[in-house]
Amino acid sequence: MRTLSATELRAFLLTGTRTAKVAVVRRDGSPLVTPVWFLPDEDGSIVFETGRDSVKGHALSRDPRVSICVEDDEPPFGFVRIDGIAELSDDRDELLPWTIRIAARYMGADRAEEFGRRNAAPSEMLVRVRPERVVAQVELAD
Repeated sequence: MRTLSATELRAFLLTGTRTAKVAVVRRDGSPLVTPVWFLPDEDGSIVFETGRDSVKGHALSRDPRVSICVEDDEPPFGFVRIDGIAELSDDRDELLPWTIRIAARYMGADRAEEFGRRNAAPSEMLVRVRPERVVAQVELAD
């Protein structure tokens, strides 16, 4: 097992089309984990969008604590876990450029605009997770 450097961490998060599994706490205290498309920002935060009226959206509005896990499920395996605080934004001028960039990663440049606009609907909000604790380990099976 090996811990990633900051440069390796960013490269890990940007590899392919891995999704982030986002864990939040529901109103009744039970956990909810869902996959999301995401991008790391230059400042180290993780950016994704979600529906304002979704379970995840309500949970983050009530309690901004979040845990995110991105994994490499190919041997020798690895993962990055980020615990942090979510900042929510309804600013469409901020949301649309991010949803287009995120869509380019997952759907390709030729469909980025289409999916980005769809994912920047008025019911959506931008989520920026500021890391408070990061665990990044690879070569788990070596």
